[in-house]
Amino acid sequence: MQVLLLAFTVTVIAVLWLTNSLLTERFTETTRNRAEVRAALYAGSLVSELQRNSIVPQLLARDPELIAALNTGDYTLSSQRLLSYLEESGAAGLTLFDSEGRVVAATNRERLGETHRNAPLFVDAIRNNVTMFSLEETESGAFRFVYSRRIDQGGTLLGVIAVEANLSTLERSWVGTQDAVIVLDSEERIILSTEPRWRGLEEGAALATQSVPSAIERALRLTQDWTVLPPDAYVGGEAVLRRELRVPFQGWRLVTFTTYASVRERVNGVLALEIMGFAILLAGGFWVSSRKSMSRMVFFQRESAELRELNRRLQREMAERQRAEENLQVAEQTLAQSSKLAVLGEMSASVSHELNQPLAAMKTYLAGARLLLERKRPEEALASFHRIDDLIDRMGAITRQLKSYARKGADAFAPMDVRAAVSSALAMMEPQLKNKKVKITRTLPSTPVMVTGDRLRLEQVIVNLLRNAIDATKEVREPSIDITLAAGDSIRLTVRDNGHGIENMEALFEPFYTTKQPGDGVGLGLAISSGIVSELGGRLTARNSPLGGAVFEVELPSGERRVEAAE
Repeated sequence: MQVLLLAFTVTVIAVLWLTNSLLTERFTETTRNRAEVRAALYAGSLVSELQRNSIVPQLLARDPELIAALNTGDYTLSSQRLLSYLEESGAAGLTLFDSEGRVVAATNRERLGETHRNAPLFVDAIRNNVTMFSLEETESGAFRFVYSRRIDQGGTLLGVIAVEANLSTLERSWVGTQDAVIVLDSEERIILSTEPRWRGLEEGAALATQSVPSAIERALRLTQDWTVLPPDAYVGGEAVLRRELRVPFQGWRLVTFTTYASVRERVNGVLALEIMGFAILLAGGFWVSSRKSMSRMVFFQRESAELRELNRRLQREMAERQRAEENLQVAEQTLAQSSKLAVLGEMSASVSHELNQPLAAMKTYLAGARLLLERKRPEEALASFHRIDDLIDRMGAITRQLKSYARKGADAFAPMDVRAAVSSALAMMEPQLKNKKVKITRTLPSTPVMVTGDRLRLEQVIVNLLRNAIDATKEVREPSIDITLAAGDSIRLTVRDNGHGIENMEALFEPFYTTKQPGDGVGLGLAISSGIVSELGGRLTARNSPLGGAVFEVELPSGERRVEAAE
């Protein structure tokens, strides 16, 4: 009982420690990822708003009514004209200047008559024939974001049109989030902020000021001295995550401050539930144990007399059971040894089958290289040695694949072109095809046929099918193999031979089933190929052709369908 209690305690401690580590890391990483996504959205909305307003000056500079008003000097309807464009453009304000820099029309009529001859927005616009951007700081500390463009006719300057981008709405939308957001210009000034007091200051000076009450007030206080302890060291929900993102406009940068939202509280909630569950389980175990003890006491008191009479018989039965257990242990050890031998036999047969093809190809290439060297053709012989080196790499890859065959994992899956796998398999089988004088007919699409999977395993399947087709056409006068690849909703690879066909269709894909002579094969090729195709999400089928011979068809999902299914 004490041992069980100790084991239970150790298990509880291990589970709680593992849960604490995993959940803390997971919740912290989730907070970081969400902060990065929100920062990207903030920057994207800012750039989108600026780009939308940058088009407006170019359109208004071509407005015939505004051009006519600048030519005639009659601006009675110009302000109304600008107001009609205001809501449609989404801008904060529109202003029309004459050639002297005087405001002659504006959506804000209080600005009529003002002179901005030396203002950057006017000077930059008349000096350049493109839309210019200007940043102006108002008396209240806020900033105006203005696009301006000159209006001319026939090369003569008539005036300037200015469009103020409405970023205040975007700034107010950030206030409702759980982040503190600031935007810095190229001079390190804060030009946009969820805290109005920070505008115009540098980041360090802004953080030194007192923040208004908000969801991250405590977090911002911690940022004032984050050299004492890195923010990620806090797990109690009060640490600050600072994310900086470059905005692709005028050298601006967007900075967000996010608190780790009660990571420790969420983890402690899960730990509390686990502790409660373990406590209930422990209490239930004690209750069951006590019930069993009470039942045993009552039973022993009631049956004590009979137990004494049956004591001798029980001892004999115990001795017999002990002998039976000893025999059972011996049998289990024998069975375990037999299982190990069977597994070793299957593995050795698989290794022999999968390495037989590269070894045969290597033998052929070595013979060809020897002949080429005798004929003083070293460059062609060197190409044969390169192919032998590739085959050695393939043999090593095959042994690694056989190690993970029972795992059926998709760790090595990647997009690949089925046409390349077919060409590679044919290149490996080239020596045997030439020796057997087999006619190969390939029908492949002109465009890539993409699937998601392991190219080495798919080549292994194609090589096995080609090898079986070659063996099936040994007794045929004019052996031929047709390879057809078709792409549609699914990918279909067909290998057809003109042999004698399949005799036993039911046992075709069973391991160690073969119609070959002893020494020619062990019957694992189709079983392994069927497993590989199933692992790739497809299926391998076989049938006899009405024209004679066998037809093997590999059906795989296309790369696009697999991606959609994964999403």
